[in-house]
Amino acid sequence: MTFPVTRLRRLRREAVLRDVVRETTVSLDDLVMPLFVAPEALPNERLPGMARHTVEGLVREVEELVRLGVKAAILFGIPDEKDDEGSGAWVDDGIVQQALRALRPRFPELLLLTDVCLCEYTSHGHCGVIAADGHVDNDASLELLARTAVSHVEAGADVVCPSDMMDGRVGAIREQLPETPIVAYSAKYASAFYGPFREAADSAPAFGDRRGYQMDPGNVREALRECELDVAEGADVLMVKPALPYLDVLRAVRDRFDLPLAAYNVSGEYAMVKDAAAAGHLDEQAAALESLTAIKRAGADIVITYWAKDVATWL
Repeated sequence: MTFPVTRLRRLRREAVLRDVVRETTVSLDDLVMPLFVAPEALPNERLPGMARHTVEGLVREVEELVRLGVKAAILFGIPDEKDDEGSGAWVDDGIVQQALRALRPRFPELLLLTDVCLCEYTSHGHCGVIAADGHVDNDASLELLARTAVSHVEAGADVVCPSDMMDGRVGAIREQLPETPIVAYSAKYASAFYGPFREAADSAPAFGDRRGYQMDPGNVREALRECELDVAEGADVLMVKPALPYLDVLRAVRDRFDLPLAAYNVSGEYAMVKDAAAAGHLDEQAAALESLTAIKRAGADIVITYWAKDVATWL
């Protein structure tokens, strides 16, 4: 049938009709709030989702998140001291371990994920240890990443999320943690959209860049190979990062794999909308919800987003 019998506008006339036939929705069940914990707090009025919290401040922030209905959070740690190996990532009294022990008994209903990487903890800012030739030593880094994941689970983490992009790190963690869910940053690109995160996490590399281990933005077939390897090594959830510039990659991964799929709505995406809204160029709430809907529509089941707390109030 064609016009005038077919009139697609009929179902757009009223809000209740639009809601009933909407194909893609955003729910708090889908969202994970990133949280930064450090020895000293560092508020961020321009980008509130990028603020650093002390352990005590983190407890207060999580109380508010839980009250609003946020169901999951991923923790990033900034230590007071760094070294070449990033030992602060796995020590028993590390900042993330302290946070987990403070949060776990108080909020049993909250799903606690942790970022597993060394970049916040190494003096050079890279995601693994540095070999004599100045490059990141993939194989020497695996044991340290697995040690970090184990320490997080022992402290109370429900899920570990390796983000380093070393070959074989999912398998190394799976060998040590046969029962723990692993969310693998499977297709993590060497992106220009990470700037605000690196400021918040104090994790910018001291030399060079991360293009030797993070993915080239021009590649999508390689992303599928990365996902295949992570599935074979025991990942429970795949992730694409960033989200909005890589919606095509999300769709390609969704079409190829049946595992749950996560996407990271990264700091640069968040900052662009925040700054444009502050300048009066767009409505932040409408733009944020449209962005999150696009990420879900492309195939993501889970979205890590700095808007999770705001969405809890908007919805």
